Amino acid sequence: MTITKTWISRDEKDTIALGQKLAHIAQKGDCFALFGTLGMGKSVLSRAFIQALTSAEEVPSPTFTLVQSYETPKFEIYHFDLYRLKSPEEIFELGMEEALYEGVCLIEWPERMGGYLPRKIFRVEFLSSDEGRKITVSGDERLNQVE
Repeated sequence: MTITKTWISRDEKDTIALGQKLAHIAQKGDCFALFGTLGMGKSVLSRAFIQALTSAEEVPSPTFTLVQSYETPKFEIYHFDLYRLKSPEEIFELGMEEALYEGVCLIEWPERMGGYLPRKIFRVEFLSSDEGRKITVSGDERLNQVE
């Protein structure tokens, strides 16, 4: 059963809080696909997610490296930024298959994966709204734990 919840993020602090909450429901094998245009808060949410589960003080955007990984006691977090991908097949050169199986993936610009995007994901959509950002998350029943 798919659960969908929506939050209004009035500022960066709200986006950080949501990233931290999503981190606490993450389990090995999860994929969080972050959809939204430039400047909507995908990297802010990803950074908060990673920092909630690791001791990483700095979490750079993987815009140029395409992927960064972070160790947690339970799994590795793989943070992908696929903005610069030229074809969906390039994900295999980044170790995407192993990451999807072995860890938790945060994927910015997941639409660049084309048909390779897994079906079972937490879909995180960022849209502009009059109140700030509207962030809609769809996923499994663990979303009921996120307030």
